[in-house]
Amino acid sequence: MSQVMFDLDVLRSFSTGIALGSYARAADKLGRSTSAVSAQLKKLEAQAGTALFRKAGRGLELTDAGQTLLAYAHRLLELNDEAAAAMRGADLEGWVRLGLQEDFGETLLPTVLGRFARAHPKVRIEACMVRCAELRERLTLGKLDLALVWDTGDHPPMPYGERLLKAPLQWIGTATGDRPQWWPERQARSAEALPLVLLDAPCPVRDIATNALDRAGIPWRHAFSSSSLGALWAATSAGLGLTLRTPFGLPPSVRGIDAAAAGLPKLPPMGLWLYRAQARPEAPVLRLAELVRQAIEPLPLVAAPGRVQRPREEVAA
Repeated sequence: MSQVMFDLDVLRSFSTGIALGSYARAADKLGRSTSAVSAQLKKLEAQAGTALFRKAGRGLELTDAGQTLLAYAHRLLELNDEAAAAMRGADLEGWVRLGLQEDFGETLLPTVLGRFARAHPKVRIEACMVRCAELRERLTLGKLDLALVWDTGDHPPMPYGERLLKAPLQWIGTATGDRPQWWPERQARSAEALPLVLLDAPCPVRDIATNALDRAGIPWRHAFSSSSLGALWAATSAGLGLTLRTPFGLPPSVRGIDAAAAGLPKLPPMGLWLYRAQARPEAPVLRLAELVRQAIEPLPLVAAPGRVQRPREEVAA
């Protein structure tokens, strides 16, 4: 029996379609016809020897085998792209300063920096995790080359940026133990104010939460505040109150809450922007920016409620 050799080009079509939520959009992005991508998927199922998709309503979803193959596809394509980048940039040298927020410390930073360091060992990277106001300030002062920044829309976009996606801002509570007495579904039967777990001021997300509750006529109180996102997760997990954040980087001890079912106000989405300090940065900066984009696209963002949109918008000087 001959060994199956999966075609990387076919695997890229497969994974791109899942990432974009549509194989028509995948065909457009990859510069192929929809029929060509469809033929690739049939070839992939034949190679796999099992069904990769099943019908779900009017659409399709992955089977267990499809989920397994998708995980391998990500690994194979990542290794392929890393090898190609290493050959193109074997002599790349320089220095890149990257800024991002705590949401991405565990989900993004190890992957991106590991791939970059393996492909470009002569490039020095400095990374810092600070809040969005400080990221903006450091970019303006020329202390960062790249920054990944959440934006609530209260500031005009900075120069040399692109919006990678829009993600739902959601209420988040504990995923462990019994629901506390103050839990939103019970709060309507109680005079107790809703306890909030929030980052220290100034914080635009903090303002969004309190303003939304005030408009909805829901009493609230500060139960816990900290400058550390990790401390917020710990307090929320312990049942001290509700916090709010996007689906990125949620630990398993907390979960998103359906705002409508809980009687909580709906929250606006947040944009995720990748900013450069210069219009034409050096090659190491461009390469790291490319890796950040690649790492953002496949991240799982399924969380109740809401779905992530991935419009691409760029701002020049």
